[in-house]
Amino acid sequence: MSEFQLAADTHIGYARLRVADLNRSLGFYRDQLGLTEIRRDGDTSYLSADGSEPAIIILTEDPDAPPKPRRSTGLYHVAIRLPSRKALAETFRQLVVKQVPFSGFSDHLVSEALYLPDPDDNGLELYRDRPREEWRMSNGAVAMDTLPLDLDDLLGEAGDEPYTGIDPATDIGHIHLHVSSLPRAEAFYVDLLGFDAMQRSYPGALFVAAGGYHHHIGLNTWAGTTPPPADAIGLVAYSVVIPGAEAFAGVVERANEAGIPVTSRDGRTFVSDQDGNSIELVQE
Repeated sequence: MSEFQLAADTHIGYARLRVADLNRSLGFYRDQLGLTEIRRDGDTSYLSADGSEPAIIILTEDPDAPPKPRRSTGLYHVAIRLPSRKALAETFRQLVVKQVPFSGFSDHLVSEALYLPDPDDNGLELYRDRPREEWRMSNGAVAMDTLPLDLDDLLGEAGDEPYTGIDPATDIGHIHLHVSSLPRAEAFYVDLLGFDAMQRSYPGALFVAAGGYHHHIGLNTWAGTTPPPADAIGLVAYSVVIPGAEAFAGVVERANEAGIPVTSRDGRTFVSDQDGNSIELVQE
């Protein structure tokens, strides 16, 4: 555990993805998944669950972007969190009806999760958390597993109401990254940023969070150490929302002291982790 801890309500704000064809991506995120496009800025579309700011998914088109190599660091998946089991079931039913392909389904004890690629093969997880009082702790770590998910039971929660879009309380629950080194990742996310290490028992993986959550950021070394091309399809940036001016300033100061570049673009503050993943630090 870091000597410096982020506030309990620190959370992930948005994930910005580079895509090859914006209209194709909107056909998925807006028309199938049910997010709402709240604005367009040139080749970039901003989407949210409730139709208002802030955006939780930002899509930037680059038709010339190369695909992200499968054996490379960078995005593993963006985890879109639905507020209830019924909300997850309704979205699951909608995607089944639309014949959207899935890549996996898991019961993680703390959550129930559906996995699928977007049209550019960016990994997505759709999930709902079980109530925190049902989470189990073991030796100071949250107990997690990867078990089969009862799909029939989940779909039974959906009911018969027509789908009118994803639940408006949907947000980004966590980001999961392929990294080149877990010790270096821990030095950045735990020792520097102030997340707590919540789970170390998965081989080749580390899960970190604020406020006792199971994980805001997942980190694994399952895809090797090679970085993708800088302009590849995939994650452009994601945001960590930090409550309070003092805590925000503390993170920036610690980055400066560690010699990690802190950049300002249009009044926004960015740092990059050990593998070049760009993170916007947002003061709430």
